[in-house]
Amino acid sequence: MSLQLDINPLREGLTRERVVDPCIFVVFGGTGDLAHKKLLPALYHLSRADLLPRGFAIVGYASEHLNDDQYKEGVRQAISSAGSFLPTTGKVWDDFAAHIYYVSRSDDDGTGLQHLKARLAELDPRIGAEGNYLYYLAIPPSAFAQTAQELGKMGLAADESGKGWRRLVIEKPFGTDLQSARDLNNILLRSFTEDQIYRIDHYLGKETVQNILVFRFANKFIEPLLNSRYVDSVQITVAESIGIESRGAFYDRTGALRDIVQNHVLQILSLVCMEAPVSLDADAVRDEKMKVFAALRRMEPQQVDEFVVRGQYSGGSLLGETVSAYRSEQDVDPQSTTETFVAAKFFVDNWRWAGVPFYVRTGKRLAKRVSEIGIQLKSVPRVLFGKTHREEITPNVIALNIQPDEGISTLFQAKVPGLDYRIRPVKMNFLYEQAFGESAPDAYERLLMDAMLGDAGLFSRADALEATWEVVQPILDGWRMKQTPVYPYLPGSWGPRESAELIGREGRAWRRL
Repeated sequence: MSLQLDINPLREGLTRERVVDPCIFVVFGGTGDLAHKKLLPALYHLSRADLLPRGFAIVGYASEHLNDDQYKEGVRQAISSAGSFLPTTGKVWDDFAAHIYYVSRSDDDGTGLQHLKARLAELDPRIGAEGNYLYYLAIPPSAFAQTAQELGKMGLAADESGKGWRRLVIEKPFGTDLQSARDLNNILLRSFTEDQIYRIDHYLGKETVQNILVFRFANKFIEPLLNSRYVDSVQITVAESIGIESRGAFYDRTGALRDIVQNHVLQILSLVCMEAPVSLDADAVRDEKMKVFAALRRMEPQQVDEFVVRGQYSGGSLLGETVSAYRSEQDVDPQSTTETFVAAKFFVDNWRWAGVPFYVRTGKRLAKRVSEIGIQLKSVPRVLFGKTHREEITPNVIALNIQPDEGISTLFQAKVPGLDYRIRPVKMNFLYEQAFGESAPDAYERLLMDAMLGDAGLFSRADALEATWEVVQPILDGWRMKQTPVYPYLPGSWGPRESAELIGREGRAWRRL
């Protein structure tokens, strides 16, 4: 398949149809890894594509004592290290750097937010921001609530004139369990309204994830198949070949269930399962996703071992290199029972999906980095082609590849050329880069644009967040109550053998990826 276009439809649409208001983008944790590796490079790409307004400023806010020039130099080095193809010297860089400023948090005297407020008041009329501020909390989750409260107390959560907008972007994790998520939502809502809060999940910015709705609802031949009459099962895999790297302290408190399943995986599942919304407005889409979350079967804690497997990578060899066991990683408890792998079976108890199992798995140090949705259709009646050839027929599969090669593939049966009937499955592939002539934008580019535009369609709403925690909480309770073991698995494998047994009980197997 080959299709060449002269423009990137995403960027063209943003340029002509959606215009960002003049605004100030405030990065809390402006010197941290997230800001340096993701947020600032994404803003640089958007600036270079002429998608940011002329009245725009970036204000880094962190504890380091830096002036504007020192901060700009740190940003330049970070963007260069991030592997961006854009230059970090010359006019292109200078034009972007002119929008960058810095404010120190000044913990010593507790006046950090006063300094920030004063700097915003200075910059606002200079650039014509008109009171529009976007706060991005690229800080530890433990500081979310306090920061939101302090913004409210300082009068920064709302524009006193009533003309400008204020928005708050929060990175995951949103709480560590159901109660903490509810508590966080309640605290946030004391200073900000729900329509000001943007709970970001970068997976929802990936092109293939966004394309799920287009693929389902803009193609007549797809949607009639997606129901319990035709679908045998659905598999969702989010696999990484790397370990926890330098995130030991965070990961040992979190684990794969909280880190990936509660947000990424269940969000993807909702897009596969939801009914067509009445429009693409944010709340119309999120209302339909919420119906899926409400229909997800809540397992009892005592059922956890029947539906969920957890694992932890051991030491071994991966791609010719010796790698450490999880318990030997820096900042990890040597006796840790934190899971680095989860496999689970879910059910969506509604009219469309009743009885269809949804198998999900995610983990670190697996065989490869890949994220995929595999929709397996039911087998056809095997009454033709003779007994021998009936066994050659395999079920059809529709696979949406999220990363690393974004695209869609279908597996179907074809006759092998020759005089007899030999049947073989063949695959038809669609790849974004091949079809459109260029790779998809980074997820953060899309999500930051949407936040600045006030489009919350790809962000989580409070009710959906709590609903996904309601699904996950019984698993956490069951593991604690039953003291469920954490099964070891070798680096470069697809997880513990108990994962294969989970899906194999009903005669199924994980897809080869």
